[in-house]
Amino acid sequence: MLEPFHFVRPWWLLGIVAAVLLAAYWARRRVRGSHWEDSVAPELLAVLLEPAGQISTNRLPWIACAALILAALGLAGPSWERLPQPVEQRGDAMVIILDLSLSMIAEDVVPSRLVRARQKVTDILRLRKEGFTALVVYAGDAHAVVPLTDDTRTIENLLSALSPEMMPVLGSNLAGALDIARQLLANSRVSQGRMLLVTDGVDRMSDATERRDPDFPLSILGVGTDAGAPIPLDFVNQPGEVLRSQDGQRIVARLDSQRLENIAEICYGRYRQLTLDDGDINDLLATPLPSNDETIAVDREFDTWADQGFWVCVLLIPLVLAGFRRGTLVLLPMLLVPGALLLTIAAPPAHAGFWSNLWERRDQQAFEAMREGEPETAAALFEDPDWHAAALYRSGDYPAAAAGFSGRSDVTGVYNLGNALARLGEYGAAIGAYETVLAENPDHDDAAFNKALVEKLLEQQQSDQQQSDRQQEQGQSNPEDDSQSQGEGSAQQEQNDQQPGQRDQQEQDTDQQPTESEQTASDEAQPEAQETEASRDERQDAMEQWLRRVPDDPGGLLRRKFQYETNQRLRRGEYRTRDSEKIW
Repeated sequence: MLEPFHFVRPWWLLGIVAAVLLAAYWARRRVRGSHWEDSVAPELLAVLLEPAGQISTNRLPWIACAALILAALGLAGPSWERLPQPVEQRGDAMVIILDLSLSMIAEDVVPSRLVRARQKVTDILRLRKEGFTALVVYAGDAHAVVPLTDDTRTIENLLSALSPEMMPVLGSNLAGALDIARQLLANSRVSQGRMLLVTDGVDRMSDATERRDPDFPLSILGVGTDAGAPIPLDFVNQPGEVLRSQDGQRIVARLDSQRLENIAEICYGRYRQLTLDDGDINDLLATPLPSNDETIAVDREFDTWADQGFWVCVLLIPLVLAGFRRGTLVLLPMLLVPGALLLTIAAPPAHAGFWSNLWERRDQQAFEAMREGEPETAAALFEDPDWHAAALYRSGDYPAAAAGFSGRSDVTGVYNLGNALARLGEYGAAIGAYETVLAENPDHDDAAFNKALVEKLLEQQQSDQQQSDRQQEQGQSNPEDDSQSQGEGSAQQEQNDQQPGQRDQQEQDTDQQPTESEQTASDEAQPEAQETEASRDERQDAMEQWLRRVPDDPGGLLRRKFQYETNQRLRRGEYRTRDSEKIW
């Protein structure tokens, strides 16, 4: 017990010094007696004073001193045992639904409705410090881009790739988007949450009103102006042209603010039109929920030190009883309260360092650093191996994170290992980790989504590798043909141009030719080593080239994912295309 023994609040131990000094001063005053000895005759003073109580009076300062010392020890928080403490996070779930219909290309707001909408979504992600966020997009069909997650950076990285041209079906199918949003919330076992629709219009009010639920209020951020603007067709290589109706009339997409406000009110939400500042999103993020105290238990635990200071109260009981006379008890709070106020005022703000080490364990400091968006600091502080690996992953040290996650066999650990391997470009191993997770938990949506994404990356990598191999083979054939066309004069010239030292070395090598068996063994081993090194360098170059290319077109994988989901729904007959509907 003595090895882990420590004080949770060690600064309270300074009260021991104060108690001893106070008791010594008090006892000294008692020994010196009163000033009456200098003014009253000794014979008369013996009659006036009560010498019988002198002995107990001298003990009183030390009784008070002992009580103050015990109180300081209890307030310091002696602890020698760690107890598991479950970690909870605010159940502030939000699904952002982004409209990607053709009308979002209109330029009545600069530079366009879509660009401003993506900027607002980015601002929302950066304002949300807690909770889980998902992103759903829709046009003629709806798709989940990212399920509910607390990693808002992933959503932010994919925003720039979202545009109407990547949607496989044109139109405005809000009903499908709301159904997917509710499904994401249900899969995460969320009993209440907010839905935020970023759009410039809703064609059928029933798509939203028939799905209203007070536990999942729908708020709307209107993008555009009431005057509206035409829809440019630059994305289909028709610069200067705009979208027109069948009779040749130019289509003008207008924002119907009153209609959107009515829908939000019916669906228990709020409506705000897009503004330059954060006033619009601050108001929408504050949409009230039936209960604001819901929390979600996270699959993580912290071991917190159990404060055993309350046991000191048992030792204080006899001392308090001994001092139960003539206002002695009133002295204790008068001494303790000023000391507590002094320590509170003098305490510096909490930060990682000597002061924080006195009040918080390193894991607690690291958790605060993670919440404040400082994963590098958290990685240096975490002592728990699982949290240490998570902090390394957040800080971008994927090799160390993969090494940390590799020691875990639970679903969460294997899933995190797959993410780290995917970041390292080891797509085959990452797919294997995701398959292990899905084998134990088939409903793990994040693992299924990441597995499909990594499979596409692996397919593209293999395609690029084959193309690189073909180019390398073509590049090697040309120098070989050129070498055959060179004449003996050129070879002789190269031999004459050699330095004398080189020619001497060649003559020395000629005199020391290896035997036939040694030459054969050398010829067999040298090409194998060269080939291994060359193939390793080639794979590394190909991997670096692929990783450099990934951010250039992040929408390619999403485009293929959306097309695949739409084809699957068409085969299952979940919906059919309606040519009579407007495509914008």
